[in-house]
Amino acid sequence: MFAKLKVLESKLDIYEDLSKEMLDKLERAVSSIQDNSNKVAIILERHENRLDEGDKANQAIIKMINDHQIYDEKMFNTFSTKLQDLDKKVDELQKGTWTVIIGASAVILLIQLLPAVGLRLTPAPQTSMMSGEALVSNGSDRHQIHWSHLSKTI
Repeated sequence: MFAKLKVLESKLDIYEDLSKEMLDKLERAVSSIQDNSNKVAIILERHENRLDEGDKANQAIIKMINDHQIYDEKMFNTFSTKLQDLDKKVDELQKGTWTVIIGASAVILLIQLLPAVGLRLTPAPQTSMMSGEALVSNGSDRHQIHWSHLSKTI
C-alpha cells in the first residue's frame, strides 16, 4: 500500500508542480495583461486629452470667427453711417452752393436791369460846359472870376 501511496504522492507532486507552473504562467499573463491594459489606458487618456484640446481649439476658433463677424458688422455699420452723413453733408453743400449761385445770379441780373428801369446805384456825374458866350472878367483882384453865363448838362 505504501507503494501505491508513493505513486500517488509522486503524481500529486507532479500535479502540484504543474499547478505551480500554470499558476505562475497565469500570474505572468495577468501581469502582462494588466501592464498592457495600463498602457492602453494611458494612450486612451492622452488621446482624450488631445481630443479635448482639439475641441477647445475649435471652440476658440469658432468664437474668434463669431467675434470677427460681429466686429465686421459693427465696422460696416459705422462706415455706412459715416457715408450717409457725408452724403447728407454733400447734399446740403450742393443746396447751399446752388442757393448762392442763384442768389448771385439774381443780384447780377438786378444790377444789370436797374439802369434800364431808370435807377442807378451811384449818382450820375454832373458835367458842366461853358458856352461860347461866357464872359470872364478879370478885375483888379486876380482871385475874382465872374462868370456871366454857365450851362450845366447832365
